[in-house]
Amino acid sequence: MAEVNVSLGERSYTIYIGNALLPNYVERLPHKLNQQLLVITNPTISQYYLKPLLKSLAGHQVKIFEMRDGEQFKSLDSYAEAMDILIDAGFNRDCGIIALGGGVVGDLAGFVASTFQRGVDFYQIPTTLLSQVDSSVGGKTAVNHPQGKNLIGAFYQPKSVVIDIDCLQTLTERDFRSGLAEIVKYGVIYDANFFEWLEQHTEELNLQDPAALTYAIQRSCEIKAEVVALDEREKGLRALLNLGHTFGHAIEAATEYGAWTHGEAVAAGIIIASKLSEVTQRLNSSDFRRIKDLLLALSLPTKGPQMPWQDWLDYMQRDKKVKDGQLHFVLPVAIGQAEVVSTVEHNTVAAVITECC
Repeated sequence: MAEVNVSLGERSYTIYIGNALLPNYVERLPHKLNQQLLVITNPTISQYYLKPLLKSLAGHQVKIFEMRDGEQFKSLDSYAEAMDILIDAGFNRDCGIIALGGGVVGDLAGFVASTFQRGVDFYQIPTTLLSQVDSSVGGKTAVNHPQGKNLIGAFYQPKSVVIDIDCLQTLTERDFRSGLAEIVKYGVIYDANFFEWLEQHTEELNLQDPAALTYAIQRSCEIKAEVVALDEREKGLRALLNLGHTFGHAIEAATEYGAWTHGEAVAAGIIIASKLSEVTQRLNSSDFRRIKDLLLALSLPTKGPQMPWQDWLDYMQRDKKVKDGQLHFVLPVAIGQAEVVSTVEHNTVAAVITECC
């Protein structure tokens, strides 16, 4: 079992990565688990993983909320349902919330934990590749609004993250590849050696080789842990983790959080951001080609959907990265390096989007 520490002072926690961790979940934790627990999951995940988790939680007072499956259900309605369960059960400030599922489940569960009784303990058990390398680490929690993704939320760190690689065996091919997009992101923005490793191991990753997957997950978590430790509340460095997300979130919102997975939208967003960087002479053409080739080798989309520029602009202007009315873009400037840019003309962005969609 590998361990990655997220160093945040009194809010520090450990990410545990390995096989067969779920059946012995309680024993894996270095601290006593809360007596009152709400497990938030969905039917897709619960059919595989709820039973072994509940067996490990024997002796605890456990309630279960099975939210509907899909990004569109990461909503205030689902949040209210979870709150009703907690209140009806008489749970108090000593309770804990366990997220058993992917990013949608984790984001909602974390927001519930951050606000119930002004904050209760929160535990992440991410079951998708995307959530294992991204959303389960770093403390971002949120629900969506019809006019934009993650507009209602809070920074709230978990007590621990337990990543059981075995959970990936039940992922659909599409959802598995969705997670690979976030893994590529870490190489592009932070670690050129990791990017090169990904280029050299596309076959193993495509075949879901356990050793390759374990390393890719561990290195992704290490990078995110380093970044979060330096900039927990996204005042500077952490913004680089949003590579591809300004465009990707626009794609998701425009397609009503259903036609594109988050990872697919991010992959297309990475291409738009990289092309924008190339066009504005920040990124050389060779590095742009390497980024595109890696995404193609992992069977990820490199073209976004076609929609009018005004629609793109409307969705992007609702993005949380807008400051003082200015759009901010994370642009790669070399493999392993990126910067936040706010000086790109709208007509340049529009031309690049037209070329990439």
